[in-house]
Amino acid sequence: MPVYDVAVIGAGPAGATLARLIADRWRVLLLDKRPLTPGARQPSRTKCCGGLLAPDAQKMLSVLGLGLPLHVLEEPQVFLVRAIDLQRRMERFYQRHYINVNREAFDCWLVSQVPPAVDVRLRCRLVSCESDGTGFRLVFVQDGQAYSERATVVIGADGANSRIRRLAVRPRVPPRAYLAIQEWFEADDPLPYYSAIFDPDVTDYYSWTILKGNCLLLGSALPPGPGCRARFDLLKRKLGEFGLQLGRPVRRETGLLLRPTGPGQVCIGGNGIGLIGEAAGWISPSSAEGLSYAFRSAIAMADALRGGLEGFLKRYAKGTRGLRRNILLKAIKSRFIYGGWLRSVIMSSGLRSVRVAR
Repeated sequence: MPVYDVAVIGAGPAGATLARLIADRWRVLLLDKRPLTPGARQPSRTKCCGGLLAPDAQKMLSVLGLGLPLHVLEEPQVFLVRAIDLQRRMERFYQRHYINVNREAFDCWLVSQVPPAVDVRLRCRLVSCESDGTGFRLVFVQDGQAYSERATVVIGADGANSRIRRLAVRPRVPPRAYLAIQEWFEADDPLPYYSAIFDPDVTDYYSWTILKGNCLLLGSALPPGPGCRARFDLLKRKLGEFGLQLGRPVRRETGLLLRPTGPGQVCIGGNGIGLIGEAAGWISPSSAEGLSYAFRSAIAMADALRGGLEGFLKRYAKGTRGLRRNILLKAIKSRFIYGGWLRSVIMSSGLRSVRVAR
């Protein structure tokens, strides 16, 4: 018989939240390849994420009854978005309320909230996950030693490049894939705002800048292919012409980013496997914001599992109807944001923009 009722693969915001919510009901195994303990040295290729908590993510933290500790916060806190249309050499400022966090510290803190009843295994590389008809056999390596465990249900929370998703039923039309590239630069001139940058010569999605302490992050979600690096270099040249001077490079991160263009491109799972967070494709088509979807999908999965392990996917599908509607609305919104002439009209009008005193 399986040792665990539920094995959660991935201890990011979705996986850690789910483990915390179901610990009082099921025997839970939580696996992640990262150390995710305070003070532990994280892998050099960390997740490519800006680390901004949007209002939707802040709301979900309140729903979960969580308050952020001071040590996860990053300076400066962000109240302004600078929208830049490089093609038309146009910019506008808009008031927004984000919480700037250190993403590694944030993830470690969420794992620290998982109850002791959960068997948390960190620094684990998943080797295989195979169904035997009554459950799943998982083989993973931790600190050079191989382990084998069994679980009745497996939940994939292992991000956009999910290995677990490949074992589940896939959507007929997968979300569009992008390569996210993010570089850190020493910041000589503080830019206390978040920049959203649009240029169809670079990408049909968007690029961004975020200030983290004395470093400026520059990132872009790029169509995959051999021209990715050239597109990113083009972005830096154009921003230089626009007036943004980059300091000495500090580090570079890359990662897969999935962008659903409709709710039918989200995969909730199948074959006894459930998917939450980015592993399922829960991410905003308009802004690539994923933290609120990680929390919401984890809550929906926890509610589904409270009804029992049998038939949990049907309950999960029903419980995520609101999320699917949200994906549809954000997909419609993205047409206005990324449609060149529509964005030009909105920015030219100055509607709801802020005039910044310099």
